Amino acid sequence: MYTYRPLNELDLELICGFPQTPEELFYMSPRSGFPLTPQQVMDLLENRLEPTVIVEASTDRPVAYANFYDVKDGSAWLGNVIVAPDHRGKGASKELLQTMMRLAKTKYGVNSLHLSCHNTNTRGLVFYHKQGFKPYEVNITTLNGDAAMITIQMKRDLT
Repeated sequence: MYTYRPLNELDLELICGFPQTPEELFYMSPRSGFPLTPQQVMDLLENRLEPTVIVEASTDRPVAYANFYDVKDGSAWLGNVIVAPDHRGKGASKELLQTMMRLAKTKYGVNSLHLSCHNTNTRGLVFYHKQGFKPYEVNITTLNGDAAMITIQMKRDLT
């Protein structure tokens, strides 16, 4: 049903439609402005590796997206995770996460994958927990002078 490939320029407009609300965009990319634009995605990629899309095998239409950052010393961070609204709860997120874990391990020699998830993203926290990620640090952050938010750092060993 799903396969993966690198992000290409033709995917950008579609991916920009994945976050349906400012809150969803905040979960994907806290510093981006709603609505997400192709230029914002390109700007994010300046310090990112392996921008990857999960696509419907029959249509090659992107349905999920993520990338890596801070790949070093046997660890990497998973970032900019987002799934198309019509593919949430249908296995696309699990396919994305498994693909990214496999790429991290085989292509970059990563032993542990880290991610940040905001305390208000209950669906994300439950999903990551079910996939074996464990919280290890909690940070209180503010963005642009707004109210404080709790960011939960999670990790999964890939060994």
